[in-house]
Amino acid sequence: MTLLSNLLPLSHVQVGIEITSKKRAFEEVGLLFEDLYALSRATVGDSLFARERLGSTGLGHGVAIPHGRIKGLKHPLLAVFLLDQPIGFDAPDEQAVKLMFFLLVPEASNQQHLEILASIAALLGQSSIRDALLGCKSAQALHEMILEKSAAVSS
Repeated sequence: MTLLSNLLPLSHVQVGIEITSKKRAFEEVGLLFEDLYALSRATVGDSLFARERLGSTGLGHGVAIPHGRIKGLKHPLLAVFLLDQPIGFDAPDEQAVKLMFFLLVPEASNQQHLEILASIAALLGQSSIRDALLGCKSAQALHEMILEKSAAVSS
């Protein structure tokens, strides 16, 4: 099993979401984690925006990895959204973002936080994988492809 497969259940993957802004994306993932884990959606959004103020988490090529730290969180949480239409995200290449990996980690998590980010970046850093992920039509297909490709990248 890979690091990502341990963190990403199918219930955390959404495809075809209609979101029109970064703020709305953060609200949606906040709602997801609120529904599944009773985390305050405001806490989730505040954490993601706090990190975003340090610099955009848009990587370029239509992908972003918004991430933040949550006080009291017991273990990392990961969600993936593939949007219906790309949104502006202040990415270095100025390309709108369609694929978002949201990562929340416990406040004191440093090494694990970096390892997870590195795993996601390695996955998204390969154009063939990135293009395949962007082309998925269902949450099931996206979930399976992330697990399959992350296993290939990490081996």
